[in-house]
Amino acid sequence: MADPTKTHGTSGHGKTAIWNDPTFRSITFQVLAALAIGWFFYTIFDNTLTNMERRGITTGFAFLDSTAGFGILMSLIEYDETHTYGDTFYVGLLNTLLVSVMGIVTATILGFIIGVARLSSNWLIAKIASVYVEILRNIPLLLQIFFWYFAVLSTLPHPRDSINLLDGVFLNGRGLYIPGPIPESGFGIVTAVFLMAVVASFVIVRWANKRQMETGQPFPSLLTSLGLIVVLPLLVFAVMGMPMSFDYPALKGFNFQGGIRVIPELMALWWALSLYTAAFIAEIVRAGILAVSHGQTEAAHALGLRNGPTLRLIVIPQAMRVIIPPLTSQYLNLAKNSSLATAIGYPDLVGVFMGTTLNQTGQAVEIVAMTMAVYLIMSLSISALMNWYNKKMSLVER
Repeated sequence: MADPTKTHGTSGHGKTAIWNDPTFRSITFQVLAALAIGWFFYTIFDNTLTNMERRGITTGFAFLDSTAGFGILMSLIEYDETHTYGDTFYVGLLNTLLVSVMGIVTATILGFIIGVARLSSNWLIAKIASVYVEILRNIPLLLQIFFWYFAVLSTLPHPRDSINLLDGVFLNGRGLYIPGPIPESGFGIVTAVFLMAVVASFVIVRWANKRQMETGQPFPSLLTSLGLIVVLPLLVFAVMGMPMSFDYPALKGFNFQGGIRVIPELMALWWALSLYTAAFIAEIVRAGILAVSHGQTEAAHALGLRNGPTLRLIVIPQAMRVIIPPLTSQYLNLAKNSSLATAIGYPDLVGVFMGTTLNQTGQAVEIVAMTMAVYLIMSLSISALMNWYNKKMSLVER
């Protein structure tokens, strides 16, 4: 006869059976799930290596030391046909980072301006901003890239008929040619002063914020920082005798020589990414501003603040807590959308490394894995940075 003092699932000493322990079950199922996922990926990896071995395809990363033998349209580091496939990876990576950073900076500035303009009391400005947003965000990005590249930049004149924008700046179908700076002796001092001015500005801004929080007295930290970062290095530059010369582009033969050339592919991709993403950022900014209670604006006006300081000191800081999370997603989208560069021949990581290098070497697994890892690291880095900034902007509760 069963002991009535014992309950189902418990031992004779009143302890819960191990299979009824929630902690034990949780750990067990997680271990089993991890083993199943590991076995799944191991099977795929093993089958891939087996199939590649049967077809005589070599594996490993030794191909990165082989000579590439092909040129690249644009490179931020020294590169020619004698360099290795590993160098093509770095060239593509730097080109991807360049257009991503340029796009994020431009889209952020433009998006904030348009977002604020959509809420303007000026009817014309508000409507122009609305039309911009509705047009740009409803046309696929790839079509916008094609528009800028084929419909705008490809129709520019030949080098002999170049558009002279400024003295020494030329625009034609082969790109934008600008003077290239050549630092001379003494320019290092100017650079050192500039870096010190940046550090000093950072310290002043932190001190001004702390001072305002404690005393309520504002300090013109923005003007002070601009003076330190812009005016002070210019003064040192003038005192040092302007230690910099310029290499001006000049038409020689069929094309311009000298200076810096910005290729049309970079301009088209940069403009398309910036304008497209700015339309979404503008809506995020508008929504963030509307999320701030109108009473905050009225209270600021009651204290005598004008519209500009009210927006900059009262509304925007509160709106940033709403803006930052979706803004992070737009930055991630822009970085990943830069891979569309291959459609117009911009030499980014996908076009150079996953295109030409993969076709020549056949190392598909290694090259695809490296490319995916780069975009994963880029996205995680952007997320980590924005999460840190979001935490800095969040309310601190007691």
